[in-house]
Amino acid sequence: MTAAPPAGTITIAGKAVSRLGFGTMRLTGPGIWGDPEDRPTALSVLRQAVHTYGITHIDTADAYGPHTVEHLIREALYPYPEHVLIATKVGMLRPAPNVWAPHGHPAYLRACVEASLRRLGVERLELCYLHRIDPEVALDDQIAVLQALRDEGKIGHIGLSKVTPDDIRTVSKGLTVAAVQNVLNISDPYDPALELCRDLDIPYVPYRPFDAGALTRTHGVLAPLFWLLNLGSHVAPIPSTSQPQHLEEIVAAVAGDD
Repeated sequence: MTAAPPAGTITIAGKAVSRLGFGTMRLTGPGIWGDPEDRPTALSVLRQAVHTYGITHIDTADAYGPHTVEHLIREALYPYPEHVLIATKVGMLRPAPNVWAPHGHPAYLRACVEASLRRLGVERLELCYLHRIDPEVALDDQIAVLQALRDEGKIGHIGLSKVTPDDIRTVSKGLTVAAVQNVLNISDPYDPALELCRDLDIPYVPYRPFDAGALTRTHGVLAPLFWLLNLGSHVAPIPSTSQPQHLEEIVAAVAGDD
């Protein structure tokens, strides 16, 4: 029997998925760099998230590793169940561990999408986020290449990450934003994009819901997740972990919220 979707469902990129998603950033080595120290456990966590706990929204990025987690996802989950949404992000350089640099040149974004397609083993990225807006490149140019890739059938839906309300309004004039992914948690509790996404009917995907683990030490997993889920039905958090026991605790915390 398939597990009930944790915390109920939400429609993202045209697909009804579990409102509790799974962020994969922690499935790498230290500094979000290289392979995980325990590769079999990383693969097991991915499989448990989908096949044991019914999580159907898996969030990743080409920058995780870089490239590491997209390879892990394919190894663990391919062929992907029809009801599972694999979302990835492009537009971030990784010069070194813990170093992140936006890079939004259209040719680079196109190359990133093409590479993610190969790593994930798909013909289309169902949801592709612009990982960061590159301030050195015109926003219109960054969005235009993603739209072109969508028109070519290589991207299904386009999302935005770490953006302001003005960014969302600007991009929304020319396309339907499929999701917005920003930091939001009890320690960092204010984001004006939250209400704008509600008003525009855009799913809001808060990352760092545990503030890189700090909140689990002070609040456990229940309070941070319930705080987020109670902000509105358009909110779909993506907690990340590399530990099977922690994943079990996360799912158990929202089991009564569906």
